Amino acid sequence: MHRYRTHRCGEPRSEHVGGTVRLSGWIHRKRDHGGLLFLDLRDHTGITQIVVHPDRPFFAEAERLRLESVVSVTGRIVARTPETVNPTLATGEVELVADALELLSAAEPLPLVVNTEREQPEELRLRYRFLDLRREVMQRNIRLRSAVIRTIRRLMHEQGFTEFRTPILTASSPEGARDFLVPSRLHPGKFYALPQAPQQYKQLYMISGFDRYFQIAPCFRDEDARADRSPGEFYQLDVEMAFVTQDDVFAAIEPVMVGVFEEHKQPGWTVSPAPFPRLAYDEALLRYGTDKPDLRNPIRIADVTELFRGSDFKVFANAIEQGAVVRAIPAPGAVGRPRSFFDGMVAFAQSLGAPGLGWIALEPAGARGPVAKFLGEERLAKLREVAGLATGDAVFFACAKPAEAAKLAGAVRIELGKQLDLLEKKTYRFCWIVDFPMFEWDEEEKKITFSHNPFSMPQGGLEALSTKDPLEIKAYQYDIVCNGVELSSGAIRNHRPDIMEKAFAIAGYGREELERRFGGMLRALKYGAPPHGGIAPGLDRIVMLLADTPNLREVTAFPLSQRAEELLLGAPSPVTEKQLKELHIMLDHVAREKLREEAERAAAARAAEASGAAEGAGG
Repeated sequence: MHRYRTHRCGEPRSEHVGGTVRLSGWIHRKRDHGGLLFLDLRDHTGITQIVVHPDRPFFAEAERLRLESVVSVTGRIVARTPETVNPTLATGEVELVADALELLSAAEPLPLVVNTEREQPEELRLRYRFLDLRREVMQRNIRLRSAVIRTIRRLMHEQGFTEFRTPILTASSPEGARDFLVPSRLHPGKFYALPQAPQQYKQLYMISGFDRYFQIAPCFRDEDARADRSPGEFYQLDVEMAFVTQDDVFAAIEPVMVGVFEEHKQPGWTVSPAPFPRLAYDEALLRYGTDKPDLRNPIRIADVTELFRGSDFKVFANAIEQGAVVRAIPAPGAVGRPRSFFDGMVAFAQSLGAPGLGWIALEPAGARGPVAKFLGEERLAKLREVAGLATGDAVFFACAKPAEAAKLAGAVRIELGKQLDLLEKKTYRFCWIVDFPMFEWDEEEKKITFSHNPFSMPQGGLEALSTKDPLEIKAYQYDIVCNGVELSSGAIRNHRPDIMEKAFAIAGYGREELERRFGGMLRALKYGAPPHGGIAPGLDRIVMLLADTPNLREVTAFPLSQRAEELLLGAPSPVTEKQLKELHIMLDHVAREKLREEAERAAAARAAEASGAAEGAGG
């Protein structure tokens, strides 16, 4: 018999009755029923109930065992009586009657509960992540992540892609976020950057003649945390293809996305088929108020600026003359809702910084609401037509400058979808967002800058860059969106050095700076670069959607906290003076004092943690 186990804890079934087995795992629960001791023994495959009779020599030891202690149990598999069968367990028709028990590792009192899914403080979960990861939901999510990666690799290989690696230590690049910098010991005063994305290297693969590349790529960005964005690092399916158009990229990626979601969706869920619908960036902002629309929500925003121009509703009419627009956000079937519903939507808009929110309710007896009395029958009829309204519907209005109006209308659309329970259930709705602007105006820097990816091909090429207003130029840039979550950004690349030089010049990069920061790429483009393009769907967000959880930390084994700290091993951490000297770095006195204070706080926290461990949740 094997030293630790003949079977895993999720394997015993009726066919094993009468046999002797050995199981090893963690004590999940303990129950004392009139002298009999029941232990639920858990490993990654499931749970088997262990029965310890009071005449066993190890009974007293078993009674003293704390939850999460690791034991090995040898005994006979017996059938449960009909009234004790547990249909919620795969092993629920049998149990193991213990003949021998060996304690392999004793657990101290637990600082957090492992055997339930109740809410627990995030900081505590991250500090004791090794315990948190034992919970069933976390085991399921992390294993789902592994399975998704396995599927992605299979589907990519089936389409003729080859997996390559790109460097981790690289040069700083303007990808839109702050770099993580790594000081060089051998080159004083110089720094490597951890890659925000393998952008330049994957393009260099194409220029080097490797036709179809992919990798599960780590990316590093010094960004603040959000529910759908991990601080520090994340992973993406990084893809690049040579001699392709935008349509070719879509045709290669859509089967992968559909395949992954079909293979790993939860029971009862559906996946929108390929080809995915395509929405121009400008249309997405108008109809959905965002460039990552949730198509499960049937509400479509309408432009009703002209309807209010010159109307008796002077608040809107005057604002329109000052450059504002008016967006109508329908609320299907909202008539009959209490006044508190409408007041609540106004308060919601105000919470976002808006002065308010106009509204009209189309009741059978006529239109009512604070805006209705200012619109005559002709304008109300036009409103019904433009916004697709019917009797029984309400409509809300956002009035502001175009960008602000889109943002407010988009937020109201999402909130109405929730309040009115309009979203399609258990479905994944994909779409492409295309025709992104090549450039945008940076209000802080007071200059034109790249809006998406600086290495993208502008639509119209060199002629467009030379003759058009930069803010009107579109790029061959595209995003995949699923259920309101941006999964991916991609683009057809700028493979001509003359177009690249002109594009960067518009964004304020002189020839000297371009050579300094992108000399390798520029040099490569001069020696025969194929037209190429790519995309990079976010792995973490794919798994987050498949797990039906709103937070990336629930699908990442060892994430950083909201403050970008790894609380288990204690990163970032101070380093020694010797290490700093080797790296030619000197901290100022303020930084030194701050590090000293942080070290003292960390030591105090560890001491408090140790003294409070005895009051933990384990038993």
